[in-house]
Amino acid sequence: MKIWKSWFLLLVILLVSIGISTAASLGLSKSTDEAYVTLLYGDEFLLGVRVLGRSIRDTGSKKDMVVLVSDGVSDYAKKLLKADGWLVEKISLLVNPNQVRPKRFWGVYTKLKIFNMTNYKKVVYLDADTIVVKSVEDLFKCGKFCANLKHSERLNSGVMVVEPSEKVFNDMMSKVTTLPSYTGGDQGFLNSYYSDFPNAHVFEPNIPLEVVKSKPVPEMQRLSTLYNADVGLYMLANKWMVDENELCVIHYTLGPLKPWDWWTSWLLKPVDVWQNVREQLADTLPGTRGGRNPNDELVVKFLFFMPLFTVLFCCYRSSLQIRDHFGSFCRSSFCDHIRHLSYTVRSNGTLAYNGVSSSSSINSNHQFSTAMQSKVPVYLGGISVVVCFIAAAVSIGFALAIVPRQVMPWTGLLLMYEWTFTIFFALFGAFLHFTYRWGKTVAVPVGLYSSDPESLDYDSGKGHQRQASSCDIATWYYGLGMAFLAVAAPSLPFLFGITALFPR
Repeated sequence: MKIWKSWFLLLVILLVSIGISTAASLGLSKSTDEAYVTLLYGDEFLLGVRVLGRSIRDTGSKKDMVVLVSDGVSDYAKKLLKADGWLVEKISLLVNPNQVRPKRFWGVYTKLKIFNMTNYKKVVYLDADTIVVKSVEDLFKCGKFCANLKHSERLNSGVMVVEPSEKVFNDMMSKVTTLPSYTGGDQGFLNSYYSDFPNAHVFEPNIPLEVVKSKPVPEMQRLSTLYNADVGLYMLANKWMVDENELCVIHYTLGPLKPWDWWTSWLLKPVDVWQNVREQLADTLPGTRGGRNPNDELVVKFLFFMPLFTVLFCCYRSSLQIRDHFGSFCRSSFCDHIRHLSYTVRSNGTLAYNGVSSSSSINSNHQFSTAMQSKVPVYLGGISVVVCFIAAAVSIGFALAIVPRQVMPWTGLLLMYEWTFTIFFALFGAFLHFTYRWGKTVAVPVGLYSSDPESLDYDSGKGHQRQASSCDIATWYYGLGMAFLAVAAPSLPFLFGITALFPR
């Protein structure tokens, strides 16, 4: 009988452990009564959520991390977030009732669902474009609703402390169509719902717990700027308006300058903090260390090696042309000696030949120069400048379009310069080639040197050889100069001490 009880107890333990592991694999396990929460509408902000989770864990927090995901999030992203330690909870989107709103705000009212997470006593909500740089566990001492005031005395919904309540959530749902929203989104609605929020007292985290428990829980409290440091305000002043060493949460509020976009690191100094945390991301799934995307790896390798192969091919073609020109030059020099000897024998001396040759050469050069000056259009220089600027703009735009946004900053910068110059040389080089071909057909009139066609072929051949050789040298100098500028240009802001777009 005891043996059967032992086997039965072992079976129960096994079933319970299987149930716990299954729940954990589904992202449904709950280990604490307090949690950090964020929202994810699509894979674009996936890297931001990963870095946010890593930054929370780096502070030593053991509380749950919950990410609310919509239908726009891929299965791969959900699997990656679970591997990072997030509890993934799928939710349906709340339709934005406002007719006048930005298109990107069509599902932002879904954020209100954090007020209905009644399986937790208190949650700290953080936008996916925030990062925790110092422990924020004190926020769980805050009142029923806490947020940070920005300029114009309006609360920002990027960082909030919420005590979930089904009653509050239902009340919000009953007023979403009646309360105005100055932004057309959830933040404007919350400002209308908590209309008296600017008058709330400031949250003081250092008050003893006994004192806090002795007083009623505040309905609303205002958070210090330390818990929601706005990068947009940093840009305007080129410095934090509070002690940088006391910062707890940095919020990258600017739409086109999110920290995962590679170009942002070259424009905003606070992105360095975000990038440092990104580099520490583990390889939770194959090829994800450092925030890499396995799908982008092949694209990056192609974009990196393609311009190099193009340059090598051009170098090979250029070396063949130089070798051919050098051989032709040697052959021309030998023929020159033979022709000189022939004229010497026929004229019984070198003086007559030299006089006729130099005179003929001077006359030919003068006629050729006159013909060239008379045939080169005056508007060609202006057209070349316009085409140059158009080619530069197209090159920059195309390079920005093909370089993956979420690569590392140095990788993005290198690919950007590679493809910008490759496309520019291709476009402007095609224009120069077309101009050369067109000029070759119309610049020298037929029959101008009909009296000595052999001399024309010979002189023009030598001139072409000299021009080709000079063109190759000039091209290499030009390429080296542009390469130097490509390296020097990103260093100028650091040399001048500029760490923001709008320095004071």
